[in-house]
Amino acid sequence: MYASARATRTRRAFLRTVFGATALAGTAAALTPLLRTRRPRQTLGPAPLAEETYRGRHISVDPAGEAVHIDGRPLHVMRRADGSYLSAVNHFQSYDTPLELARAAVDELGTTQLALAAPHHG
Repeated sequence: MYASARATRTRRAFLRTVFGATALAGTAAALTPLLRTRRPRQTLGPAPLAEETYRGRHISVDPAGEAVHIDGRPLHVMRRADGSYLSAVNHFQSYDTPLELARAAVDELGTTQLALAAPHHG
């Protein structure tokens, strides 16, 4: 009796394995089309620059607002503790965004070009 009980357990284990593998294969076959139609993976790259032409001057602002250029020349921008921005062109007025600050600098400069920034010595 001991041998037949062991054979029964082995047969049961074998049948469970076969039917379990079949169910797993069927599930995998059903999910394959869904997995193949996934969207491409999104990559985190640098955000595009905000660029515009304002009063005939080319303004570009990086996404973090740390670098502002007017006609390719850098405008020194400082961020205040309250989150607003000010520049060396008019350091008495603050602006909500770097783009607003650049437009105001263009208004203040008129046709004058920004001076090229001297390198900082540290």
